[in-house]
Parts: sequence; structure tokens; C-alpha cells
Amino acid sequence: MHTVNVTQNVMVQMRDGVKLATDIYRPADELGNVLEGEFPVILGRTSYDKSNPVIWVNPIANFFVPRGYVVLLQDLRGRGKSEGTGQYFHTANQLEGKDGYDTIEWAAEQPWCNGKVGMVGASHGGIVQNMASLERPPHLAALWVDVAPTNAFRWEARQGGAMGLHMYGALYLHGYDSQEIQDDPEAIERIERGAENLREELLRLLREPLRPGETPIAAVPNLEKILFHYYCDGVYNDFWAQESVDHSKHFDRMADIPAVYSSGWYDPFPGDVTEQFAAMTELKSSPQKLVIGPWNHVLMRGKGSTSVGEVEFGDSAKWGDEVFNAERLRWFDRWLKGEETGAEATAPARIFVMGGGSGRKDDAGNIDHGGSWREEQEWPLARARDAKMFLRTSGLLSSEPGESSDSAVSWTHDPQNPVPSIGANVTGMYEWVPLNEGLDAAYIPQRARMKSVIPDGPLHQKERPELLCCSEPYPLLKDRTDVMTFESEPLEQPVEVTGSPRVRLWISSTAPDTDFTAKLLDIYPPSEDWPQGFHLPLADSIIRARFREGFDAERLMTPGGVYEVEIELPPISNLFVEGHTIRVDISSSNFPRFDVNPNTGEPLGLHTRFDKADNTVYLDAGRPSHIVLPVVV
Repeated sequence: MHTVNVTQNVMVQMRDGVKLATDIYRPADELGNVLEGEFPVILGRTSYDKSNPVIWVNPIANFFVPRGYVVLLQDLRGRGKSEGTGQYFHTANQLEGKDGYDTIEWAAEQPWCNGKVGMVGASHGGIVQNMASLERPPHLAALWVDVAPTNAFRWEARQGGAMGLHMYGALYLHGYDSQEIQDDPEAIERIERGAENLREELLRLLREPLRPGETPIAAVPNLEKILFHYYCDGVYNDFWAQESVDHSKHFDRMADIPAVYSSGWYDPFPGDVTEQFAAMTELKSSPQKLVIGPWNHVLMRGKGSTSVGEVEFGDSAKWGDEVFNAERLRWFDRWLKGEETGAEATAPARIFVMGGGSGRKDDAGNIDHGGSWREEQEWPLARARDAKMFLRTSGLLSSEPGESSDSAVSWTHDPQNPVPSIGANVTGMYEWVPLNEGLDAAYIPQRARMKSVIPDGPLHQKERPELLCCSEPYPLLKDRTDVMTFESEPLEQPVEVTGSPRVRLWISSTAPDTDFTAKLLDIYPPSEDWPQGFHLPLADSIIRARFREGFDAERLMTPGGVYEVEIELPPISNLFVEGHTIRVDISSSNFPRFDVNPNTGEPLGLHTRFDKADNTVYLDAGRPSHIVLPVVV
């Protein structure tokens, strides 16, 4: 294998004259001398520092270059060492696709390039791949798009009409190293203090709404504009319709090139990723592949892990950079070098079916849930059949609908005492650990200081002191008076659910607007290790009632009126084994995963008070509230 020669901060000019800082890693001999010849290029474009050794240099440059690739790592416009200011995240940078095009075509013209360019990157690094693909650069030959949202309105910044508050946390990292404030120590300190006090910033939302100019994010004015789009724009408007925010409308325009889309069941974006794979498979002739494991937003990469949250999935669940790079090398060797690696011969979809483990507690204190990989020919699975399970007044989840003409369940939603998020599909909700006196933040990367306010993975659904909005005696969530639980009889045989569940409710409220949440769980029976059983969350979501008929307009309710709502859950794959039960939890809050509805019906983000709401779900035969499970037969 080759050694690596690097030239840093080559300023590559874009079509409008702005120059982007690009590090070029090239194959070299034992003395570090650059090798002559043409090589395929792997391009990574990032808003999170191209010189990061953990994310970019070690797993990308130091892996691919010795194996015969040139690697380009580039700071995005307005980020790091690149020129341009005021561009933050994909929702404010309409030039990401064009910058990607210009960089790819610049690389293809260099004497060290064989004319083929592939792209890698996760999260925002996946978004920029999709943006470049929309521009169809002639020399872009293959992609591996990892954990990338394609519709920020649907799954990332908002969901079911509520704001995903992890995006509030994510903006602090963008603000801290912003070029807009790079010469303003007071602004930098304001962002840093806000990130250190993220818990209090979130709890403040239970007392008052965010106000422009008063958040720590206001230190970076252009970034705060993005925050308030996230917070207040519940209608799908021109902001959300930008192609940099919603790629899903434009899949037909993307390049017809081989691509892999990967995510995890506990990542925020398996819905985006599976939908993009399905759409691109239908629209394109080139091979399109899907990989979904039992991971959160990061655990496919880095060191990897066999467990997520408090759940152990077994040795095969662990990928990490070692397995991930072996898979990516096989992919790019096929499409950028023309080698017969068999990459195209694999099944279109590889999914990890969770479940089937012993249920015992391991040495780390995690439950052995287990699971295994399986190859599939399509997504969604053609053999999955929709199975309705009805919510019954007794708390039963049944294949038979209710019979009583007046059966219903009700609870009081207090927006200042919300149901706490006990683990969640989140990313970026990071509070920063304060530095001890005398330590210089310049020498400690922000990522080394970050820990998530909500553990990003599945936890036993029991309150605990370290999480927001939990209080003594720290009950099981099912024992809260504002959580309605519906549970099947113990299963007599295994049931596999693979796909996207949906919850259909008939509801009413004393408020003109309120929220309804749904969560699907796999319930372990009580055991020596888990005396209360283990309540394993699989998927959850929300609907804000004013958007029950769609996101084109807000439609407040008449208090006491009865309405239908549907809650779209993200996709999962789980084997419910014999003796377990299937449970659905219904409530009106899930905080701080989602912002809390004040129940007043006032414009989003402009409420002046918090009202309690008495919320009702109807369960009779004429209003048969139920969940639809995609059951594999």
C-alpha cells in the first residue's frame, strides 16, 4: 500500500469567485513523494472541519489513499477555512449543490484524477452528496449517503407539525465556529455559554416561548433566522420547499449513478433514507442499495458498538470504521476503478431485524435483545401485510375493535409538566461540558465536550433523575396519568413487524389545538433481571392537531368536536417473540424530543400563556382508534 502526501488549504474557486479550502491527500512512496499517475477521487465536503481526525482524516484519507485513491476534504462555503459568510447548514446555503458540482469537475480536470469521483459523508456530509447529485456533474460516478435527511420538514427539524428540538441543540455547534462571529469574542462566549446551559434553555420553553434576539443563538443573526423558521414555520411554505431543504421532490433530477443509502433504526432519519432508496430504485437504472442497522446517528461509524442505549444487539450489529470502510472500499473499487468486486450482485437491501435474544442482563447492564441481518429485494417489503390492532377501553390492544358506543379514554395534558423523553431518535441535542478554569477552549474540540441531553437510543421506559422533567418516585412511563397504554395479550407465537407503522385516532379536546403522541414498544415479561419487565421503545412520533388535515394551512379545532388524526411512525424491523406483548402508548407530549404545545391555539412560537387541555381518544366501533402494523408473513 501507499503512504499519504497531503497538501492543505488549496483554495478551489467556485463559479462565483468564492474559494473553498480543500485538503488534497495523494498516494505517495515510502519517502512521501507523490506518485505519478491517475487515481479515482473520493470527495468529502463538510461543515464540521475537514481536518477532524476522527470523522475525516483517519477513516477517509488515511484509509482510501493507501489503497489507490486521491481524497479531497473540503470545508463548505462559509465554514472552516473556506470563503463566504452567512451560510449555515443546508437550510441557508442554496449553493451547496453548485459548489459540489464545481469541486467535482475541478477534480476531474486534474492530472492525478482518472475522471471518476465518488462522494462520502454522514448527516450533513450526506446532504451535500444529494445536493451535488441534483446538479448531475458529469464525472460524479458513485455515492455512499449515510444518515442523511432528505426532507427537513418531515423528519428533521419538524415532525407531525411539532419542532424536533434536537435541531436547537445542533445549531450551537454551527454558531460557535461561525465566520460571522470569528472576530467577536463576546458573541463566541454567548454561544458557548448557551451550549453549556442547554438543559436550562430547553426547560425555559416550559415557561415562555423563544423570542428573537433573546436566545444565545442570536449572537449569530443569520443562524437565528434558521432557528425561528424551525420553531415557527409549521405550514409547509417557501422556506421548506427549497430544494436544499426538501430533496424528496427532486429525486427524479438526481444523477443516475450507483448509490448506497444507510441509516439505523434509532437514527432520526430511517424514514428519509428508506424513502430515498425506494424512490431512486424506481427512478434510476443504476444499482441502488440500502443498509439499515440497529444504530443511532453515529454508531455505524467510529469504534462501532454492539449495543445502543440500554439494548444489546449482538456481535453482528457492530460495524464501526473497520467494517464500514471495507464495505465502502468494495463499493468504490467497483464503480471508480472498474474492479469486479461483486458489489452490484448483493441484494438491494440489507436490514437488521431486531429481537430474538435471551432477554438477560449483560455485564454492562444492557438487555440482550439480539437480532440478525437479512437480505431483501425491495423496500417496503412486498410480503408485509397491514394488520390493524385496536385500542380498547380496558387497555387491551386487540385485533377486534371496541363495541361500546361511548368507550373512550381521557387525560389532562399539562404543557408545563410534559411526559419526559426516555431515550429518543435524536442527534445534535448536545450540552457542552464546561471547561475547568485555566483550560483553553481552543485546544479542546467542541465535540470532545458534548454529551446528549437525551440518550440517543432505546432505554427502559422508566423515569430517572438525570433526565429532564422526571421527578420522584420516578415511575414507569405507563404509570403516569397522562400516558394511556394499550397492550396485547402475551404472544403465542413470534410476530415480525418490518416497515412503517401508522396510528389512526379519533380525538377531541377542550383546547383549540393540542398534540397527540404515539409510541410502539416491545414489552418483556417480568424476570429476575427485570422485575418490572423491560419496556423497549421501537418508534414514536407526534401530530399537532391544527395540522391534522395537512400542512398547507392551520385548522384549529372546535373544543369538544371529534376529529380523525393520523400519526406516522418511522420504519422499524423487530421480532416480537413468544411471551412478549405489543404495546402502544398514547399521550400529548414527548419532551424535549418535541416542543410542547401550549394548547392555546395562538400562532406557533407566539403563545402568551400555557393552558391545560383535557384530551380524549375514542375507541368505539364507529370511531375505532387503532395502529396499523406491517407484519411480515
